[in-house]
Order: sequence, then C-alpha cells, then structure tokens
Amino acid sequence: MGRGRTYRRAVVATATTVLVAITSALSTPAGAAAMVLADGREVDGAAMAAAQGRVPYGAVPADGRGARGGTMADGREARGGITADGRGAHGGTAADGRGARGGTTADGRQARDGTSHGRGPGGAAMDHAPSPRYPVSVELASLTPAVVRQGGELRISGRVTNTSGRRLGAARIGVRIGASGAIDTRGGLATVARRTPLTRADGPEVADRTARLAPLPTGAERGFRLTVPVPDLELDGAGAYALTVHVVRADGAGAGTVLGLTRTHLSAYPDATRLEPLRTTVLWPVLDTPRMEALTLRTQDSVLPVFRDDQLTAAFGPGGRLRRLVEMGRGQPVTWVLDPDLIVQAQAMAVGYRVARTPGDPDPQQATEGKGGAAAEGWLAALRAAVRGREVIALPYADPDLASLARGGGAPLAGLLRRASRTGRRVVDRALGVHARAGVGWPAGGELDDGIARYAKGLGLDTVLASGAGVASAGELVSEGATDDGAVSLEGGTTALRYDAAIASQLFASHPAAGASGAPARLRLRQRLLAETLTAARELPYARRELVMVPPRRMPLAVGRVLLTVVAEGRKAGWLEPAGFAAALRKPTAGRLRGFDGYPLARHASELPPSRLAAVVRDRLRMRALAKVLSDARATAASVRAALARSVATAWRADPAGAASYQRGVSRYLTASIASVRLVPKSTVVVTGGSATIPVTVDNGLQQDLTGVELRVLSSRPERLTARDRAMPVQASRAVSRTVRMRVEAYANGPVRLTAQLYTTADGRPWGAPMTFTADVRSVPSGAVIFVLGGTALIVLAVAFRLRRTRRP
Repeated sequence: MGRGRTYRRAVVATATTVLVAITSALSTPAGAAAMVLADGREVDGAAMAAAQGRVPYGAVPADGRGARGGTMADGREARGGITADGRGAHGGTAADGRGARGGTTADGRQARDGTSHGRGPGGAAMDHAPSPRYPVSVELASLTPAVVRQGGELRISGRVTNTSGRRLGAARIGVRIGASGAIDTRGGLATVARRTPLTRADGPEVADRTARLAPLPTGAERGFRLTVPVPDLELDGAGAYALTVHVVRADGAGAGTVLGLTRTHLSAYPDATRLEPLRTTVLWPVLDTPRMEALTLRTQDSVLPVFRDDQLTAAFGPGGRLRRLVEMGRGQPVTWVLDPDLIVQAQAMAVGYRVARTPGDPDPQQATEGKGGAAAEGWLAALRAAVRGREVIALPYADPDLASLARGGGAPLAGLLRRASRTGRRVVDRALGVHARAGVGWPAGGELDDGIARYAKGLGLDTVLASGAGVASAGELVSEGATDDGAVSLEGGTTALRYDAAIASQLFASHPAAGASGAPARLRLRQRLLAETLTAARELPYARRELVMVPPRRMPLAVGRVLLTVVAEGRKAGWLEPAGFAAALRKPTAGRLRGFDGYPLARHASELPPSRLAAVVRDRLRMRALAKVLSDARATAASVRAALARSVATAWRADPAGAASYQRGVSRYLTASIASVRLVPKSTVVVTGGSATIPVTVDNGLQQDLTGVELRVLSSRPERLTARDRAMPVQASRAVSRTVRMRVEAYANGPVRLTAQLYTTADGRPWGAPMTFTADVRSVPSGAVIFVLGGTALIVLAVAFRLRRTRRP
C-alpha cells in the first residue's frame, strides 16, 4: 500500500508539473524566448512562480541553478549558456577564456568554429552573433557626445519596432553600464559585442533615467530619446564601457521582463587623464576596379583608348564615390594611397575615349563615344588640390595581387610589373605635382608569408603593409592579440609596416548605408573604433607607440566618414595623435613572421587561378611578337602591357567573373590583331616561260602600318620551279591589302606545290599560318629543259669523280 501511495503521488506530481509548464508556455508572448528580468534573472518566455522551484528551458532561478541555456552561480552551464566562472557549453562565451564549440574566449583563445581577437575567417569581424528572439527590435541612431568627459549629459536616440506579431503593452526604456567597469583588453571589447542575452555582466539599470514607451501594435515603430547625466553613469575613469539600452515591460504580471535590447561601447576620457597618445597613421586609399582595355581606336589625329564600361564617369562626377573620397580626405591628417593606373585612366578619359559595346569586344569600331571627359578632368583637379603638401604612396601599377603572383606569377610577370611600376610613379608625380613614395606593396588582407615577402622584394618593394596578425616583433611589449604597432624588419631586407588587425576587421566588415537607414551601423562602428583605440592606449599608458589604421581598398564613403570622425574625436580627447607614413616606418624593430600560415584558406579561394596567370604570361609573349611587325610598336606595346598588369590586379578578388572576362578580352584583342595580318588564300597560278612573277596578297587589318615582316616562298619541286628571291620585305598601310610579287624561275613543265609564309624580320620567326597553292608551269622552252638536264648530268659526273678520288689509298 505504501508503495502504491508513493507511486500515485509521483504520478500526480508529474502531471502537475506538465500542466504548469503548458500553462506557462501558453501565457508566453510569441517570440519572447530567453527573456530576462530587470534584476538580471533570466526566464524563458515568462516569469515562473518561485514557490514551484521549477526552471524552464533557458531560465535562471534566483539561487543560480540553471537548466539548458541558463547561467549557474557555481559556473556550470548547459547548452548555449554563459557561466559565472567562464566554463561554457555549445556556443557559450567563457569569462576566463575557456569556451566550447563556436565560442570565443575573452583572452583570445578560440574554440571550435569560433573566432579569436575579434577576427573571423579571412580577417573579417565576427562581432554580431544572432540575437535572441526578443519581441522588440532596438536600434540606436545617435549618441552624443561620442566621448564623455567630466560632466554634462549623455543623449541617446533611436527607435524600437514590435516584431513579435502581437500587440505589446506599455514598456520603459532604460540604460545599463557594464558591471565590471572599464574594459581592460581588446578581446574584452569583442566579447561585449558578441554577447546577446542580458546578464548580470550588463550591470544594473541606471535609476530614474528611463523613458516611457506607449503600447506597441504589431509591426509598429516608435522613436525614443534618453538623457542621462554623466555622473549618474558612475564611470570609474578613462576607458571603454559596455553600454546597454533595453526595453522592459512596465506593468502587469510580466513587469520587468526584457522585451529587447542593443549594445554599444561608450568611451570616457576625463579631463585629468594623461595617457601617452598613440601616434596614428591613417591610410586613405583611392582605388577602383580597372576599366580600360588593351583595345584602342586609331583615327587620323589620335589614338582613343576603349573602356569596358562607363562606370568611372559616375564615380568621378559630383557625388560619386571617388569624387567624394577626394573631397572628404582634403585637409585631413591622412596618407593618400593611389593606384597610378587610376590616374592614367582619368587622363585618358579627359582627352577622349570610347566605350565598348560589350566588355571584351575586340572590335574598336563597335565602341561608342565616352561621356565622362569633364568628370575625369574635374576629379583630377580635385585630387591635385587635395594631395598638395601631403604624403602620397604610389602603389605598383594597377595594384597587383602579390599573393596570387607569388604562387603562380613567376619571373616573366615580375619583369612586366617592375617596368610598369617605374612608369606609374612618374605618372603620379607629373599628374599631381607631388613626389610620391614608391616601393610599397599591399598584399590582399595584409596577409604575409615568406613567399609573398620574397616576391615583393623581387618587384622592388622594400615595404609591405601587413596585418599585425601575421607579423611579430622581437621585443613585443604586449602579448599576442593586443594592439599591433610599429614597423618590423624581416629577413631578406623587407620592412613590414604592421597595421592593427582588430580595427581593420571592423572597417572591412562594415558596409553601412548612407542616410538615416545606415545611422545605427555607422554609430556602432564609430563607438567600437573609439573603444578600440582608447583601450589600445590604456594597454601601455606611458609608452610611445604607433597605430596604423587601414580601411578597405574600395572604401565605402560611410566607412571613410566614420574613420575621420574617430580620429578627430580621439585627437580632441587626447589619446590619438595623427602621424605620417614616414614616421610610422621610423626605427623598425627586428621581427619575424608568426609561426603559422598567415594566409587564411578563405582568402586562398579568392586568389587568381594559376591558369589565368599562365594565360597572362602567354599573352605577354604574343604582345612582344605583335610589337615586332608594327610601325608604331611603342604605343601598342604600352597599351597591352598596362592591360596585362590590370589582369592581375588585387581588385579582381571581389569580382572573379569580371577578372576572367577582362583577361579573355586582352587575349581576344591579341588574337584578333595577330590574325589581322594574313596571306590571302589562292588555289592555282599559271607560270608561262622560264622567268615569271607570282602575286601573293598580304592583308593588313591592323589600325597602323605594317612593317617588320617578310615573305618567303618554298617550292616542293625546285628542279621544276624555284624562287629567285629568298625573302621579300612586306610593307602595307593600315587597313589595306598589299600584293607582293615573287620572282620565280621555271625549268620544266608540270604542277608544283608552293608554300608562302610570313616571317618577322627581327628574329626570323614564322608569323601566322602558311598558305599553300599550286603553280602550273607551262610552255617552258626546250632549251631550258636541255640546260637543266645538262646541268644535272654535270652534277652527277662531278659526284662520281669525287667518290673515285676518295677511294684511292
């Protein structure tokens, strides 16, 4: 009986538990999983009665014990949770650095599928993990001031949106400052950015500094404003703090339940702070994808280049990306990074150009007139004014992909690029009236290994911009994962100027839109960069250090604007001090490449394939052959060499289809040019008499005069017919055919197969395909026949006499 009563009690208890769980689930608002109470306790959907002592999936009870997804006071954690001592299961982030699958540790160590130092695969930032399904989306539009000082007010504005699918009651919006105070490490900044649920680490809500939010219908959006006196934030000195803005239910049974949140970083720099400022070098790249083809259209007065498309017209014009970059950078403490090829393209457009009907079309007659001459001329004038008196770096011509070339380019392309780069620097100097710095290479992503360093040195590049993730100095003051600073001398004579990898990852991963829609992303990027630079200054507060900030090659306008704002705010506060490129290179320390493959697999996939590099090498050889037969070889060779350099540009990594199309266009142009000089086929000619001339027509389809070739005719029966001239020079005006008359001698009647072939005069190499035809020899005089027979008999007698003498002892 006792056992039966015990069994019945167990059944009743189990049924009660199931009913309570079902009731709680039914009362939970849609999409409100993993909600958190305002006092820091987490529940899954709705608060449960403390008296029941049961915790649903993802909830955290008052005594700290947790079920799946919860946070436990003793540090134990189930899937997806965050433990107080840092141990975590799937997807967790550990405070002491230990993490499980997918997690990222605070000290920079990486768990499976996670990221370290705020860097993801290929150097991309991985800061924003998917948020819990809160019913309200919160976005910040402005935060003023960007850096808080002694007093004053912090003003925050933004908007909230009901994404739950049901009406939500009244709520309030509040602010929290991280419980641990100022964040001491760069890795800690990344941890805050990745944290998604509200936890005790977010700190308590700032009392009496909230905004009332009226009920929100489904899909409704509403703006808000918060004003918080800086003293109420209770900041404990200079540093970056985690700032959380949350929406909680204001009344009813679920009062205090978190409905939504967002995080950012708040930088504080009191007036009495005296950190040694970071000498900060900011690179300002003005680069674009190559547009000009190898193809040209010759007229009586000029040679007009042909462009793949006319997109540079918009980019150079008022409001265009390249025009705005120049205008934004003018007067700013930046180092300009220019591609000489972009200057060449702008100059060509200003003089006059054509646009291909389709990219890669080898027929220049099909190209239409370009419309961007005035825009290009205006852009050049604006650039000339902006760089006056500033440091300018002229990259190697067309900004070649050093990593791809180091693996498959070889010596032929190295020679081509060295020559193009020497020309490129002169172009920049003359066009802009500056003395640009040359000899600087920029591998994709700043990744550097021994092969890339050797190839760069072979191109004459003594300095390489490198991510600090792959280069270490011998006397690093801060352990790996902190701020990357200073120039490093590597074996072989290359100097690696390290730029900060964490800042670069933020700049490369950010693509904020213009206008109001991009305000939240721009604000998030600004606050993160301020926090990164301030935390870097606090690492060694009294040491003189360098900081190099490198944005993407094709820098979005919004990213550039944020970057300039960050430098201005940090300079005004006192922890940043603008410096030039030359200053950053001063007194490099001895260093080495780190002991791992510094080139991520994700970036390997975007390299130019070896087959395309091999095609560029073949095209270079064909270009050299074409130059031998042209009357104006210099202009054509320069055009093709520039196109070959563009074929291996780093810009193509973002456009593999465009890269393949461009290279095919260069190949088609060379193929069409070579095929334009040909022998016109013929079938049979009649030769009467002992001496005659045979006409052979050479078709010159080129846009310039043909020189440097000669015609040779070989006979299959020289005893019947032979050419009197070993070779006849060929000259033909552009786009015309020329008939060459070869003199022949006939000795006997009958058919003879003749082979005509063009050869280059310079080196005697065959040009194009041979042309074979038949010569029908008729009416050769008998005397000529007798003469031939007699000559043959004399030759036979001479040979016999010679043999007889050699046999004598």
